Amino acid sequence: MRLDKFIATHSDASRTLAKTAIKHGQVKVNGVVVKDQGCKVSDEDEIVVHGVQISASGEVYIALYKPSGVLSSTGDDEEGETVLDLVDGFTHRPLHVAGRLDKDTTGLVLLTSDGAWSHRVTSPKFASEKVYHVTVLDPIDDEVVEIFQEGLMLRGEEKATLPARLEVLGEREAHLTLTEGKYHQVKRMFGAIGNKVDTLERISMGCVTLGDLEPGEFRELSDAEVQSFL
Repeated sequence: MRLDKFIATHSDASRTLAKTAIKHGQVKVNGVVVKDQGCKVSDEDEIVVHGVQISASGEVYIALYKPSGVLSSTGDDEEGETVLDLVDGFTHRPLHVAGRLDKDTTGLVLLTSDGAWSHRVTSPKFASEKVYHVTVLDPIDDEVVEIFQEGLMLRGEEKATLPARLEVLGEREAHLTLTEGKYHQVKRMFGAIGNKVDTLERISMGCVTLGDLEPGEFRELSDAEVQSFL
């Protein structure tokens, strides 16, 4: 596909604006400035316009390592730095969070422009596993593994939690795998058995992991990662 057509097809820019951007050296293909409007490109090429990458699929899928103190909210109802601030300028598409984290919880969040895909990621119906690394204040009793596996009632809820898998790593440390995302669920589950969460980090969602990301860093998901939720 011609470069100007590619930009117009996969962004909000018109064909005329795309040509103007190319003419003025504001478009890069695979890191190189290209001024040829008729340059042939494919979905495999990295196209950047005004510093913003254009997604060939039209939808954007991002894995981000949320630091403590950063909000998962994407609205204007709360003050403070948000996950959207961390990806500012990456795409022209409006993004939302698929699976929020509390302000003081760190770890993996997924950002996307694809509402249907987001639903597949977060809905308990599709049983997408989310793994958390948890440290708690008091030693974890052996029977907690079975309690979490059977499900337990949380205050204010009408149904017990779905079966959760607890892998004890140390006296006060564990991995907890959930397939749902109730409000403050991990903290409430440990609170229900008389313990208190000290630190909490989500390390994976489905097959997507933090990998080599550092707090505040992000990357695009691979096609395989996107498709794994479908």
